[in-house]
Amino acid sequence: MGKLRTLSGREVCRILSEHVFAEVRRRGSHVVMQQRTEDSTVTVPVPIHSELKTGTLHSIIRQSGLPRSLFETQ
Repeated sequence: MGKLRTLSGREVCRILSEHVFAEVRRRGSHVVMQQRTEDSTVTVPVPIHSELKTGTLHSIIRQSGLPRSLFETQ
């Protein structure tokens, strides 16, 4: 397991949108990204901050179900 990169909210939204998530709404400093399948819907709120805290990034990764390697340093 590698080290997580320091990412902004916009960078996280870009990674999510590259993996079938779409922005469904924006309010203030938060964007709600959603992935819809026939069976379920996965909703992930992302704060649009210049740097996300590690715990926030962990939570986004857990909620999205995407592999952690997408958010790690190369």
